[in-house]
Amino acid sequence: MSSHTFPDDRSYTEDHEWVLVAPGSAIPDEPVRVGITSVAAESLGDLVFIDLPEVGATIVAGESCGEVESTKTVSELYPPVSGRVTIVNTAALDDPGLVTSDPYGEGWLFAVLPTESGVLLTAAEYAEKYGEQ
Repeated sequence: MSSHTFPDDRSYTEDHEWVLVAPGSAIPDEPVRVGITSVAAESLGDLVFIDLPEVGATIVAGESCGEVESTKTVSELYPPVSGRVTIVNTAALDDPGLVTSDPYGEGWLFAVLPTESGVLLTAAEYAEKYGEQ
């Protein structure tokens, strides 16, 4: 497996999601993007379908809110934060390959106005657990 670099401007979960909240910072009062990590994208392989929560839906950290489907498997999405979904990335819905090719950029999944966070890891903590598979 290849080694991974994890952007340190965001936080990670043990379920291989990221949220654009700097580690240790307060919950922002504006929407933050959520996506899956390169580890998840690599293990899933070619994505064929993404099911995301609807705009306006309330999601709860750690409770499944959608799924990503590849030619190999289906994986649940567990949001890193609780809150209300404000936007979904329609480009990723139309072309799930974006999630695989650019998981930290164009392949983000949805944004949420957060009310609280789940258990979040720093990039270093996530890399320590999952960086070298």
